Amino acid sequence: MHVMEKLTSTQAIELEDKYGAHNYHPLPVVLEKGEGVFVWDLEGKRYYDFLSSYSAVNQGHCHPYIINALKEQAEKLTLTSRAFYNDTLGAYEQFATKYFGFDKLLPMNTGAEAVETALKLTRKWGYEKKGIPADQAKIIVCENNFHGRTITIVSASTDPDAKKNFGPYTPGLEVIPYNDLDALATALKDNNVAGFMLEPIQGEAGVFVPDEGYLAAAYKLCKEHNVLFVADEVQTGIARTGKLLACDHENVKPDVLILGKAISGGVFPVSAVLANDDIMMVIKPGEHGSTFGGNPLANKVAIAALEVITNESLADNAERMGEIFRKEMNDFIATNDLVKLVRGKGLLNAIVINDTEDSDTAWNICLKLRDNGLLAKPTHGNIIRFAPPLVMTEEQLHECISIIKTTISEFQK
Repeated sequence: MHVMEKLTSTQAIELEDKYGAHNYHPLPVVLEKGEGVFVWDLEGKRYYDFLSSYSAVNQGHCHPYIINALKEQAEKLTLTSRAFYNDTLGAYEQFATKYFGFDKLLPMNTGAEAVETALKLTRKWGYEKKGIPADQAKIIVCENNFHGRTITIVSASTDPDAKKNFGPYTPGLEVIPYNDLDALATALKDNNVAGFMLEPIQGEAGVFVPDEGYLAAAYKLCKEHNVLFVADEVQTGIARTGKLLACDHENVKPDVLILGKAISGGVFPVSAVLANDDIMMVIKPGEHGSTFGGNPLANKVAIAALEVITNESLADNAERMGEIFRKEMNDFIATNDLVKLVRGKGLLNAIVINDTEDSDTAWNICLKLRDNGLLAKPTHGNIIRFAPPLVMTEEQLHECISIIKTTISEFQK
């Protein structure tokens, strides 16, 4: 077998540029290895990971317990499709439904697929349980949402990059402002509304945290109008915000819960939609599915990933580390002109740079952070998200805060 010579970072970037579609604009760093809160590039330089693959690696990179579950299953059976039963799916469904407190789980692979599943489930429930006339169902979504990239999901988006030239768009989606209960109350007056889908914290929008009480009040409004409250917790779920789910901060139990990313610890594509029987059972054989959904590798990996969250008390750690991070950063920006705001919950945080959205300041700061051994990524031009793996220790966190402060102070000069 021909052994390839080891690439340099420059060569790896050139290869992607030449042979890959240009649908991403990555920070120029080429990663080769990861362990816990750290990643290493091709030249062997070590970095703190402050993105966690958009919260997919909450349990840290290559967690040995999860990797072991993957390896053991990979040598036995990887895929049966759903044409036959396999010996791992029922056990995973039992584990996960008890873990999150629902009757049923529908397994898929990616976050976008799980959102699509929830949209289909919500519409079908609207017709068969609520009695909405055929093809009239509406689903309410929020401005600045990010639910994924399929045609239907971008139809619900207000981001021009996500939306432009991908039409015609899927009808039946109504956009209202986020964190606006009056707008929701008005939209819910329409009897054809089947569901309200939202992120409990808008991640891609720049970690926008709604007012306290918003989720609980929105849920109550949905109940009053017989409308499903659909929570997209793909990014906020699995301990990221300091609770198992971001909805738990307000004791809200969604009618439909969408999970992805960290449900596998970043080891394998796994997503899930959870709901109780009165909702989930409107889906009958042949009406929805996926060849890879519920495959043996995914099932074993997801159980292990969720066990790690519990065994290592990662929600509690996220809560504690997040409070330290926001306090330290708020103290810092009190004497700093460049950063105007710090916001977040648990270890999902962002800083807002005192500049316009079309400036490259945040990007340039991220390049400097990279030089100083910490990887983060801007969103919307002037916002930098900080979301390290939840296994981070207090000592490591203080070192990272120091890197961030130093980098921003030097950048100002």
